[in-house]
Amino acid sequence: MKASVAKEAVKGEKHFDLAAVQSAIKDEDLDGWLFYFFHDNDPLALSILNLTEGHFTRRWFYLVPKSGQPVKIVHRIEMDALDSLPGEKCVYLGWKQLESVLKETLGNFKEVAMQYSPMNHIPYVSRVDSGIVELVRSCGPAVATSANLVQKFEAVWSKEQLESHVKAAENLRKFVFAAFQFIKERINAGKPVNEYEVQQYICKLYEENDMITSSPPIVAVNAHSGLPHYQPNKDTFSQIEKGDFVLLDIWAKQNAPHNAIYADITWTGFVGETVPQKYVDIFEVVRGARDAALAFVSEKVSAKSIVHGYQVDDVSRNYIAERGYGDKFVHRTGHSICTEVHANGANIDNLETKDEREIIAHTGFSIEPGVYLDEFGVRSEIDAYVADDGVLVFGQPIQTEIIPILSLE
Repeated sequence: MKASVAKEAVKGEKHFDLAAVQSAIKDEDLDGWLFYFFHDNDPLALSILNLTEGHFTRRWFYLVPKSGQPVKIVHRIEMDALDSLPGEKCVYLGWKQLESVLKETLGNFKEVAMQYSPMNHIPYVSRVDSGIVELVRSCGPAVATSANLVQKFEAVWSKEQLESHVKAAENLRKFVFAAFQFIKERINAGKPVNEYEVQQYICKLYEENDMITSSPPIVAVNAHSGLPHYQPNKDTFSQIEKGDFVLLDIWAKQNAPHNAIYADITWTGFVGETVPQKYVDIFEVVRGARDAALAFVSEKVSAKSIVHGYQVDDVSRNYIAERGYGDKFVHRTGHSICTEVHANGANIDNLETKDEREIIAHTGFSIEPGVYLDEFGVRSEIDAYVADDGVLVFGQPIQTEIIPILSLE
């Protein structure tokens, strides 16, 4: 496992670190990294280059070579577009001049990275259109994907950010049990309770604990739990009653928007004192897939072996398929987590995309396999963090059995 050279260059209070970027380019055995921007095509470029201000209406390129000074290629009417960045400035006016400048700038480069993904395997990184790729290739260099470079600067956590994730994970686990208790108290008191009320109760816990979220949590009962992205709202919800199966998928971070790291967990419960076997059987399949994926990536990291996102997905997916539910596992195994709940590192995915990115040190991701039936669905979600010598999971203990809600103390 290669530790990221950009450990401190993460979202929030960051700056463009030329030395770190050039070191990363050398690690990937490339000649340079070429950024291209037009009409909001590439938010990754803005973030990595820390271009927080600016009015960009014309095409610009920013070439970072593996050594030496970068080159800024900007339009005549926006000559100051990249003035916050180091490097030599080349100004163009018309398209013919732009192509000439590009050819002169790139003529001695054999291979440059761009926000491009062969066969669109990693669409999160595919920000450059095929025409620009053709243009760059016509200037001489081959174009490689910047996928691994991007995650070094967009998905790596600092020590302080790791601490924020630990706190968030601990809080979320408490909130899950508080929500189950809320259901129990309503049921025992003979008072009605519904999905939306539980969702809003969790949101209130976020507020009381100075946490924020990108969207409200999922509270799904019975057949709704078989819909991976179901969410109740004030107009559409189901009542929660004795004998119901309940899924809670909650995500939030501390209220420091630019620095804090999300936690994202999913637990399941049953509104009763004992859990019927039909739910237990499916949970055991899902838990087994979750634990198999975690064990696989943990073994690879501990052995200092390279592991890719799609390989971890294969482990959990094969586990579920071997038990007869392969067609009921309808989403990727997990997603990158950083200052956004769905971030720009390697996803645990060989279904929706083939994520060939390496899972690198000081990044985090979810592991959340699921089996979705018509009557109900089970998902179990944990968050994994790649330390230097192993994989850590916070918010312990993680779920090992469906919670009998009415038996809670």
